[in-house]
Amino acid sequence: MDDIAHVHKLDDGQWDEPQLLNDHLRGTAELAALFAADFNSRDWGYALGMSHDSGKARQIWQSYLQDKSGFGYDEEASSETVPGKVEHSGPGARLAEELFGKPVGRFLSYCIAGHHAGLPDWTGGTHPQSALSFRLQNVSVKDVTGELQSSLSKICPKAPPWKFSPQGLDIPLWIRMLFSCLIDADRLDTERYMTPEKNKDREGYSSIAQLHKKFNANMLIKTQRPQGLFDENVYQARQQVLADCREAAEREPGLFSLTVPAGGGKTLSSMAFALKHAELYGKKRIIYVIPYTSIIEQNAQVFREVLGDDEIVEHHSNLDDEDKSERSRLAAENWDAPIIVTTSVQFFESLFAAKTSRCRKLHNIANSVVILDEAQLVPTDFLEPILETMRLLTEHYRVSFVICTATQPVFEKQKEFPHFPGLSEGSVKEIIQDVSGLYKNLERVKVELPNTQESVEWEDLAGELSKLDQVLCVVSDRRSCRELHSLMPKGTYHLSALMCAQHRTDIITEIKSKLGKGENVRVISTQLVEAGVDMDFPVVYRALAGLDSIAQAAGRCNREGKLNTEGKLGRVVIFRSPRRAPTDMLRKASETTEGIIARGLKDPIDRTVFVPYFSELYWKANSLDSKDIMKQLKPEFPECRIQFRSAAEAFRIIDDKNQRSIMVPYGNFKGIR
Repeated sequence: MDDIAHVHKLDDGQWDEPQLLNDHLRGTAELAALFAADFNSRDWGYALGMSHDSGKARQIWQSYLQDKSGFGYDEEASSETVPGKVEHSGPGARLAEELFGKPVGRFLSYCIAGHHAGLPDWTGGTHPQSALSFRLQNVSVKDVTGELQSSLSKICPKAPPWKFSPQGLDIPLWIRMLFSCLIDADRLDTERYMTPEKNKDREGYSSIAQLHKKFNANMLIKTQRPQGLFDENVYQARQQVLADCREAAEREPGLFSLTVPAGGGKTLSSMAFALKHAELYGKKRIIYVIPYTSIIEQNAQVFREVLGDDEIVEHHSNLDDEDKSERSRLAAENWDAPIIVTTSVQFFESLFAAKTSRCRKLHNIANSVVILDEAQLVPTDFLEPILETMRLLTEHYRVSFVICTATQPVFEKQKEFPHFPGLSEGSVKEIIQDVSGLYKNLERVKVELPNTQESVEWEDLAGELSKLDQVLCVVSDRRSCRELHSLMPKGTYHLSALMCAQHRTDIITEIKSKLGKGENVRVISTQLVEAGVDMDFPVVYRALAGLDSIAQAAGRCNREGKLNTEGKLGRVVIFRSPRRAPTDMLRKASETTEGIIARGLKDPIDRTVFVPYFSELYWKANSLDSKDIMKQLKPEFPECRIQFRSAAEAFRIIDDKNQRSIMVPYGNFKGIR
């Protein structure tokens, strides 16, 4: 009998014809090769696909599969993480090493050994028996059929796709990308056999060219001169930003910055750049990365208005399964759709992940346009591995990045900070042709710095805020938010990340509605409103914080320039809070601002101040790689020892090890039955 890869029970209880191992290996190999072609690794993808399930060509596994199939056996039950199961990935990894030798076999063996349980560490870690070194020593491949071994030996890849750097993240990123190709190909080929109807649900998205055409048509309507009070300078500035983005899209792929003040229309303009750039250079998708879940739905809705409801795939924790279509649920598994909107946590943690579910989508980042919105919020603790990965994705994986923010961080190497592990000097190309002129045209606020070293009392601040009809006050921590809010008049709104997502969304919608109607509205909030929440207050108060936070808070003031039509500017008041900013980088940011003010700073939102500010802030950081990600992923030759799983566990932008999920009733929630 031919070797079997999978068996499947039909709805009527009868067993379907088994999927033969040779068919599965070839199907997986062809898909993996197609995926890996995006980063010049087609032969490697094919070799992985053909060898990943070679451990199933052993009599012990075939007997196990045939025996279990009489008891409702399901393929996923063969996972190496389930005690008592017959392993097939370890023997497959061992066979790859024996057939292909080092380093080729070692590169492949990480992927083969982990294609069910995730990429392993080379040695040690929290689960030493799952380490690749242990597994290779404790499996046998003697009974793998000679015919399969012979066919595999003929497909050994000749050479790596480029000259690898033995230092840094080059090799581990490439292995993870190959792993992603294998995982997606394996799952898709298995899906074609198990549930062929799902393949049809994955289809139906428009092409990049079709989306670009639809976007341009809708933007002709959306960018028409709005009615009512609206500053002509704001309108013209937004038009210029859009024009600059479309013109810059014709430039060669690489690293770009989009430096636009808050309210300058960068959300849609960045999409205009991405769609045109993707069409011109054959990019397969656009990935829009947003730091906070509090604004991701807002931006996704903006894109839906110009591209269509069914063209945007959101992938974030706020989205319930019941809110997704079957097609969008499937696309979220592997990001195989032209427009993906996701969070910074999902994007960056996936780039360093080891789990199969997280890694599956990685190969679809290749040959894409990635927009990093509010890029100043890239976590400082992981800045070194993130910048190194961005460089590699640009150089070897055909990715164009757009670093998008009003407060550009310093991502390039700096003469004043010679040890800064940044991108090469001059590698980031600015999209806006006249950044200084743009900021001047979009001047809408005047910032008042504190005139004393003394902190304000909450009672005094509450009294001052209560005299204003429309005001937003932003503080740096939840406790301060609660304390100040408790002293405000009845009807004052409270916003913080302690609120559930739907509650925040409802409150923000209500606030915006009242602002639009000119009604009285006072808001006390943490910094969650600073990154892209589309509010427009005449007055904003901000507790002294990092200059980027101050500038972002100022972006919620006179956003549409309506006060300018009356010959006025919005008012942004900076005050010293009675409570110091939280520890770590928030406190360092506040202290850095204090130092720059002491040295004579006049305008804290002058864009030229952000280069020295971020340079000093990064210099003050305890580490730009606080979890030693670079060290754990550095391949030690000749063994190519890489700690994939340990690095993935350490790379946690949000450390939730000591957190537990709880259910908080909200709205008409009636409880679980």
